[in-house]
Amino acid sequence: MGKLLCVVVMSAGILFAGCNSPVFTPVASPNPWQDDYSALSSMDNYHSWGTYNVHDPSCCKLGDYYYMYSTDAILGENRKEAEEKNVPLGFIQVRRSKDLVKWEFIGWAFPEIPHEAVEWVRSHADGKGATNIWAPYIIPFGDKYRLYYCVSAFGLKTSYIGLAESASPEGPWMQRGCVVKTDATSVMNAIDPSIIADSATGKWWMHYGSFFGGLYCVELNPETGLPVQEGDQGHLIARRATYWKDNLEAPEIIYNPELKQYYLFVSYDPLMTTYNVRVGRSDKAEGPFVDYFGVELKDTTNNFPILTAPYRFNNHPGWAGTAHCAVFTSDEGQYFMAHQGRLSPHNQMMDIHLRQVFFTSDGWPVVSPERYTGSASRKFSAADIVGEWEIIRVQEPAYERQLQAGQILWGEGQLKNEEWNVSCTLSLKKDGQLDENKGYWKFAERGQLLSLTLNGEYVDNLLVFAGHDWENETETVLFTGLDSRGRSVWGKRTK
Repeated sequence: MGKLLCVVVMSAGILFAGCNSPVFTPVASPNPWQDDYSALSSMDNYHSWGTYNVHDPSCCKLGDYYYMYSTDAILGENRKEAEEKNVPLGFIQVRRSKDLVKWEFIGWAFPEIPHEAVEWVRSHADGKGATNIWAPYIIPFGDKYRLYYCVSAFGLKTSYIGLAESASPEGPWMQRGCVVKTDATSVMNAIDPSIIADSATGKWWMHYGSFFGGLYCVELNPETGLPVQEGDQGHLIARRATYWKDNLEAPEIIYNPELKQYYLFVSYDPLMTTYNVRVGRSDKAEGPFVDYFGVELKDTTNNFPILTAPYRFNNHPGWAGTAHCAVFTSDEGQYFMAHQGRLSPHNQMMDIHLRQVFFTSDGWPVVSPERYTGSASRKFSAADIVGEWEIIRVQEPAYERQLQAGQILWGEGQLKNEEWNVSCTLSLKKDGQLDENKGYWKFAERGQLLSLTLNGEYVDNLLVFAGHDWENETETVLFTGLDSRGRSVWGKRTK
């Protein structure tokens, strides 16, 4: 009788799985929802907007649910229809989930736009603006919940950040006053608040700002949630090289206690097209923050890493506007990023994108190339890496647009060919080589780390994990990481 032999092959630093390690095969798994929600866009379908019409989210686990609050941006908004059907518009959308996959739309936070905010904006913007509430931010304090929000006039520095409190994440909310307000004479713009409590000192800091003047940080009184010094607008923390024309906004501040670092996520470029997420870090909540190359974010340069940008895998029209993020943790300590994704080619529909976040060995956050669907974690062997892959190298946009207040001009809401991050296919062979003699790859099973050659560049420490292939509706193997230039590298095994 013959004997069953288990063979171990070593090649290019790869340990291939033997007979006792079955090779992982992508498993069919339907997507939890459809990307195109045009059929549900009428005002009376708002109960079905759990994963739709999500823009500028803030998310936090509060009690039994993850709650998400967001700008009331709606596809095909029709205020006349909404009024006829008694649907409130403009007052902060609220949704909740127990698993970060199934989201329930539960309504709007406020019954109206706060009068003080409306009065400030319209009295300083010739009666314009203050038609809805932008970019809320939720944070618990003691037995209460604080909801920060902003009201503004588009394309102007006339803005108002306010604070409301409630004993429940679902309200009702009591207005507590103005945090920061700005007008045409201000250096900065009072929008997009994000708050952090210093882990060492207990001090509270609010990061905020936009295209107008950059991003700023102001100290808050923890007991009131308002500035320590009334009227204080804070200090500069981030500014782009071409800040007079190119967009920078949407700060999101978090603390990683294991790495003892504060991370400031920011968004670049127009929100409907090339919107992309960058990040800096600091050992202090109030900064200064530095980028991948040690450059301060408040210096007039463009910063890296770049984590998300418009992308398109095969079998899908692609996503634009992938920025203005919320970053938060689960009960298990896993980090997640939520942001809008605008479905191409028209970039009008705004779907929730929720991605796992990982930290590289040198302490930089990276995000999954695919949206989270609750995939179970598992370890992979080198044999699981063998196969056909789609790989995206996330780059900053190369196309130069004409902008107004950092945003695209009307009628230019579709991406140009030069603005896409598209996938290429690459075959990882069993002998450790890449197809067409393009180089080598290797896999460290202990750390679940992949290294490979891409366009002649050796890219290492790519984090491998299990996830969902949204475009092909399967469970598969994914990777994410950064190259030597601070650009994200994404991959998924397709065969």
